[in-house]
Amino acid sequence: MRTRAAVLGKPIAHSLSPVLHEAAYRALGLTGWSYERIEVDAEALPGFVSGLGPEWAGLSVTMPGKRAALEFAAEASPRAVAAGAANTLVRRDSGWFADSTDVDGVVGAVRVAGGFAAEPGSTGLVLGAGGTAAATVVAFAELGVARVRLVVRDPARAAEAVAAAERAGVEPEVLAWSEVDFAKVVSDVSVLVSTVPPAAVAGSAATLAAAPCVLDVVYHPWPTPLAEAVAARGGRIATGLDMLLHQAFGQVEHFTGRPAPREAMRNALRAATENVLPLPIA
Repeated sequence: MRTRAAVLGKPIAHSLSPVLHEAAYRALGLTGWSYERIEVDAEALPGFVSGLGPEWAGLSVTMPGKRAALEFAAEASPRAVAAGAANTLVRRDSGWFADSTDVDGVVGAVRVAGGFAAEPGSTGLVLGAGGTAAATVVAFAELGVARVRLVVRDPARAAEAVAAAERAGVEPEVLAWSEVDFAKVVSDVSVLVSTVPPAAVAGSAATLAAAPCVLDVVYHPWPTPLAEAVAARGGRIATGLDMLLHQAFGQVEHFTGRPAPREAMRNALRAATENVLPLPIA
């Protein structure tokens, strides 16, 4: 029987997930496997997934369906529950299982591409407080980061990321963008993650680049002002493309039950993005 998988989202035409999964299936010799893009929004996700046949092994879920995926699943991993969202649905005998390999994406990106080497009990800084920020604070818990400062335009909109931090056991502090002294808040952090558009940090990029480990979740257009500032200081920067690669490893392993062929996946992603970034792997 043919085995199918897909990425769900809206819009979805831009997704690079098929590049990664198809490369993995080829490297693993899974000739009967396919992976496609399917446009599905949050409202339609439960009905769509409920109608899938037994040939479906798993689904990647991107925006705007990650919360809906978690709510739909029969069972979920602790980290998906902590993040309040799931980017992965896996077919099991008991029903669909939800996970957040987005957490792996952040952890892998900052450790491998960003050179993260903080001691437990350290402080992290996140710019923005949306869905990526929520996954980031859960990743911080795995990295041993004890506290997180969330710098946001509107503190009232930080509730999702604050709740995720609290569920993960990371102490949150919310700071208003208009009032923050970036030199002060970055002075003692071990890791900085920017989840906001490049223009938002352009004026403060040189100051923010002082963080010992920086992840800018943007990868197009490249380089961003923050990436240029880190390079000017001789530092290393992790990117959204590194996140995409590292989160895909866990998805492939969930779907196939086999170790992800990391080098083959990395090489395929580099080729698809014109080798714009090195995408180191452990």
